[in-house]
Amino acid sequence: MILYEYPLSERVRTLLRLEYLFRRANVLLQRGHPFDHHYAMVSMFEIMDVTTRQDLKSDLLKDLERQRQTFLGYRGNPSVAEDTLGEVLAEIEAAFQGLSQQVGKAGQSLVDNEWLMAIRSRVGIPGGTCEFDLPAYYAWQHLPEDARRHDLLKWMDVFSPLVMTVELLLRLLRDAGIARKAIAAGGTFQQTLGGRTFHLMRLRVDGTLGVVPEITGHRLMVSARFMRPDSDWKLKPVSSDVAFELALCA
Repeated sequence: MILYEYPLSERVRTLLRLEYLFRRANVLLQRGHPFDHHYAMVSMFEIMDVTTRQDLKSDLLKDLERQRQTFLGYRGNPSVAEDTLGEVLAEIEAAFQGLSQQVGKAGQSLVDNEWLMAIRSRVGIPGGTCEFDLPAYYAWQHLPEDARRHDLLKWMDVFSPLVMTVELLLRLLRDAGIARKAIAAGGTFQQTLGGRTFHLMRLRVDGTLGVVPEITGHRLMVSARFMRPDSDWKLKPVSSDVAFELALCA
């Protein structure tokens, strides 16, 4: 099964992008080739680009506070396990404290590093980080693997409170959705949301079917049109029924 996720709000779109970049950087950091560590650094710069939004930190703190108030409302409910509830509230509190205690924007200390910013200014230029453009960076790439990884982990550590918050908020959001089986008649599916507000659509489809969903959504309706790629990966509409799983997360 292949899982596709589609954000139904700009806030969740940002969270999904950050999660993707954190995961990509982590995978690249585990490898040892200088090219892997180069693209781990590129991922770090992309994270910085996403986190430059002035209101990102305040928005995340508001989200954590909303979640805290929601879960506090479950206290005393006989159908809720108090131990599990306490663990979730402790996670929310830890994420809130970690993020609120961070001074300025996430990654501000990296912005103050002139050497890193010189590399950042050239990564968007094709071949712009060659040895003749950035000899000091070229020398860094020739350091032992562990030395490079140590530097990268040190720089990425400034995002630790953000990583904790993003992972927690997305996990809580995903857990709020209940998957159900659905059919796209003639390859097309639509569902009105009945006035409810959802933030994430999750769609699972059997990868052996060879279909790709084109998903759209807004506050009133979500839809998916299934396509099948040809040998050149040009997508063409599917005319047969397609079975899949759908979860809407509020």
